[in-house]
Amino acid sequence: MTKATLTFRLLLWAAILFAVTMAVLPHPPHMPIDRFGDKFEHMTAFAVISALAARAYPRFPLVRIGERLSFLGALIEVAQSIPALHRDCDIRDWVADTLAITVVLLVAGMLRGRRRLR
Repeated sequence: MTKATLTFRLLLWAAILFAVTMAVLPHPPHMPIDRFGDKFEHMTAFAVISALAARAYPRFPLVRIGERLSFLGALIEVAQSIPALHRDCDIRDWVADTLAITVVLLVAGMLRGRRRLR
């Protein structure tokens, strides 16, 4: 494993930890991107996580990365349905997560393809 790969893996797991923590906090702190709405926050978080995952695991199939990240988004929504958290479970949030994951991983796939051609 290269030093860059290790760095991206650490960044990935830190981003996942941050996103999951923010998602299950009963009253998360206000963030500067709150003004753009909940779906924007979901898509931004999962776009960043997807980009980091594609870079952190360069030999792992992107389809598998996508399915696992989409499952993480679904698990977050299930966790948010716990009444004690005072959060809302919304399938549209999971759809937004999955859409962001798909777009980023499609771009990552094109970049991987270009690297192979060199």
